[in-house]
Amino acid sequence: MALDKSYLQYAHRSYGMDHERYDWSMLSNRPAITWPGGKKLALWVNVPLQFFPLDQKGEPFKIQGGMTMPYPDLRHFSLRDYGNRVGIFRFLKAFDKYGVTPTFAMNTELAKRTPYLLDTIKERGNEVMCHGMHMDALHYGGQDKQVEAQLVKDSLTQLRELTEQDVTGWLSPGRNESENTPELLAANGIKYFCDWVNDDMPYTFNTQQGNLWAMPLSNELDDTFIMLNNLHSEESYAEQIIDACDYLLKEANEQGGRILSLNIHPWMLGQPHRISALERVLEYVMDQDVYSACASDILNAYTSQIKT
Repeated sequence: MALDKSYLQYAHRSYGMDHERYDWSMLSNRPAITWPGGKKLALWVNVPLQFFPLDQKGEPFKIQGGMTMPYPDLRHFSLRDYGNRVGIFRFLKAFDKYGVTPTFAMNTELAKRTPYLLDTIKERGNEVMCHGMHMDALHYGGQDKQVEAQLVKDSLTQLRELTEQDVTGWLSPGRNESENTPELLAANGIKYFCDWVNDDMPYTFNTQQGNLWAMPLSNELDDTFIMLNNLHSEESYAEQIIDACDYLLKEANEQGGRILSLNIHPWMLGQPHRISALERVLEYVMDQDVYSACASDILNAYTSQIKT
């Protein structure tokens, strides 16, 4: 049978993309960027600080990293907690040793539950972005808009009060969104979000509330993606990051500055048998022509050089 003509009918047709969320743009055709100090590569190290409820509902799906065994799944719950009690402090030591400026994506519920951790982050003065309320409070297609609107508002309002920061960045739990999430983020003062992984550089994302910036937080280089999903070794993880660093530097020399974004979890890479892999990566990358900065500073350096 021939395909019904309705399959080829679109509500919106345009060159490049059949939607109006962002403009079609080839990375190789964009103006060259130079990072502060004449650096070729910007290093963005993003650390998700997460709270996984022991009694997760898993609606509409169970998120990666959540509980997998019948309640009470204390093994996985306490392993995630290990990252916030032990692993994170190995991260901080490594960051300071190699001169890395991290950004922390923090669940609001974790900020409320762990004042010792919140105070540590506040004392360091590093940027905090909102990672939603917690890792079982998902944003998803078909979610009631008013319910999600309240969830976004509560997550941001409470985290801003707790951190005493403006909090202008967002990373959804599980990087999952509804069709309304970008609109709600823009309406609540978010300037950039990190859920979309379809570029290597920032780009403008259209909403009825004004533009957001989509920041390129790589999923392919995420430690859980490499070691938990793909079951690659710690050695392979380090090799992949170093390969990405080398290639992006080569590309930057030909086409202009690039961003190496690393999303790393303290319950994963903060383990004693894995922390050396992170240290190897940081030592190598920071020995290159690198601008290490928080997500907001990288975005500001980028937007200061382009016309929007």
